[in-house]
Amino acid sequence: MKISEIKNHLSGLNQIAFELPDGSLVPSHFHVTEVGQVHKHFIDCGGIVRTEVVANFQLWEANDYDHRLHPEKLVHIIELSERILGLKDLEIEVEYQGSTIGKYGLDFNGTNFLLTTKQTACLAMDKCGVPAEKPKVKLNEVQTAGACTPGGGCC
Repeated sequence: MKISEIKNHLSGLNQIAFELPDGSLVPSHFHVTEVGQVHKHFIDCGGIVRTEVVANFQLWEANDYDHRLHPEKLVHIIELSERILGLKDLEIEVEYQGSTIGKYGLDFNGTNFLLTTKQTACLAMDKCGVPAEKPKVKLNEVQTAGACTPGGGCC
């Protein structure tokens, strides 16, 4: 989800709820402690220099049970970030504290913002020799010519 999309969704909501991949909700007294831009400049395992830029939202839950972040307040924080930081209409990555800091994608189901799982991947499959997919072989099609047989002396 991009910045423009979350602002659009927030404009139609009375309250904000974030749903974790397991279906549970981030406690309603969460805070958005950061809205920013993260630049990642790196070299992949194939030696290719790459750059990624995402908008970053950090969710944090405190023991401030009386505090609730309203949609218009989050829109204000986002717009402040656009103005002060020059935040563009980037894809959003959400950080949330579980047993460690987790990074999530963001989606919307019409009611809740969904924290979606992210996966690592090799970006240089063609350079590091990892096959894209393990070939599937039917055992009844495997050639047996020259294969070991009982008493053949090869085992």
